[in-house]
Amino acid sequence: MRSAGCAINDYADRDFDKHVLRTKERPLTSGKISKKEAISIAVGLALIAFLLLQPLNTLTKQLSVFAVVIAGIYPFTKRFFSMPQAVLGVAFGFGIPMAFAAIQNGIPIEAWILFIGNVFWVIAYDTAYAMVDRDDDIRLGLKTSAITFGRFDVTAVSICYGVLFASQIWIAELAQLSKWFYLGWIAALGCAIYELRLITTRKRDACFKAFLHNNWLGASLFIGILLGLLLK
Repeated sequence: MRSAGCAINDYADRDFDKHVLRTKERPLTSGKISKKEAISIAVGLALIAFLLLQPLNTLTKQLSVFAVVIAGIYPFTKRFFSMPQAVLGVAFGFGIPMAFAAIQNGIPIEAWILFIGNVFWVIAYDTAYAMVDRDDDIRLGLKTSAITFGRFDVTAVSICYGVLFASQIWIAELAQLSKWFYLGWIAALGCAIYELRLITTRKRDACFKAFLHNNWLGASLFIGILLGLLLK
């Protein structure tokens, strides 16, 4: 579904991407593939995802309907919604309640805490991503969180990271993870501080580097949770 979303996003942005320095060579907007090919890939991948749902329970299938709708809507929200990154966060994070529903046939409070933390994390790193293209997006009349936050962009990203790290502590306490969890948490915090220092420059390359560096932040949190579960 993540790949299907990327295909739909490039289809939706095909007329804008050609005017943005970073995206003008993407396969669809540069003419390397056709609109029909992009749609076919998106539909094909969504159908594969649909097949993967079949062994799961009814609740998970019901939730998947919303997940597909929000994934399809997101690429078009930057035309009218001032915070499309929040919609992206919902699309990316909705696998969390779906995973709990698939295993427990219900959605406990832990799932929603993880979900909310994930939404704020997506807003944080995708704002850094949007800062790369801010000048181009303003010129094209698009809406992003980087434009909406304006000169408070770094502060807003800091707050979003704060919500993420607070949600992780809350989850660790609810799940009774061992103190080893905090090794990963502290490493992830270090990643966030480094990324904030990068975007403070507001330079294209630095902001894009901060966006990509979130792989390490996520890996650190994952390792922390794993340690917290295994070393009790």
